[in-house]
Amino acid sequence: MAIQIFGFRALWSPYFFVILTLVLIGYFLVTIKYRNRFSKSEALTKGQAINFSLAIILLYIIKGSPIDLMGHLMFYAHMIQMAFLCLIIPQFIIWGIPPWIWRTLLNKKVFNAVFTFMTKPIVALLLFNGVFSIYHVPFVFDLVKTNILIHAAYSSLLFLLAILFWWPLINRLDEHQALNGLKKVGYIFAASALLLPACALIIFASEPMYASFSDPKAWAKSLELCVPAGMLAGLNLSGPEMFSSLSLIDDQQLGGVIMKIIQEIVYGVVLAQIFYNWYRKEQEENEIDKQHQLNPQPVE
Repeated sequence: MAIQIFGFRALWSPYFFVILTLVLIGYFLVTIKYRNRFSKSEALTKGQAINFSLAIILLYIIKGSPIDLMGHLMFYAHMIQMAFLCLIIPQFIIWGIPPWIWRTLLNKKVFNAVFTFMTKPIVALLLFNGVFSIYHVPFVFDLVKTNILIHAAYSSLLFLLAILFWWPLINRLDEHQALNGLKKVGYIFAASALLLPACALIIFASEPMYASFSDPKAWAKSLELCVPAGMLAGLNLSGPEMFSSLSLIDDQQLGGVIMKIIQEIVYGVVLAQIFYNWYRKEQEENEIDKQHQLNPQPVE
């Protein structure tokens, strides 16, 4: 059965589109038109504009396009959502917000204290991976997927924690570099290890774990998060099997595998960047040493 039966609002989330459009407009107003109202502001670079715009576009694709509806119909689509929401989009957010805005926020004493504590590597690492793993405990997952307020709160919290998790690795503020090259490598490996139990539980489960995908009533309740009640009332639905040829257990296992593959790819790319930057820094230091040897400073 085609997902078009759920209607335009469920497929394209027009209200969410408007909200994200306003966020993007606000971003360009602050960073371009009203930038001079802030002390120590700097001109917006093309890279920053592209990164933030990509973050907003990806956020809409993941949470506002038909992919969001599919995330309520098929578990593997939900895990694609989670991978992008937690592992990819936060990086574009961090890179897209100019350093002067980060510094302006960090000059606020309360924000600085909270943010500095929450981005301590061990705190950020444990909080993000802990909340992510708890989310996929069946009881918690079904509660979140069937209550719109809890779903909004938990998803927002997880996204925020994902930004905090990535901050020690990729932020571009010299005064906030809590990790050096080797420690960044250890951070990535620790993150991969902490995420493994949740993925393994999903991949190797012998039966469907989540009522919001296996129980017709809970599944119908979860659809209310993105499909208007009036539209659902006019449909005769029995369960997610109407929209997928995969069995529930195959869908669940595929979701766990997809999550782990995307995670390994993202972490691999970040590791490659860390090693490249490390190598480039070593080369620059060696070049400086050679220049000093060739042109020693005269002794006074």
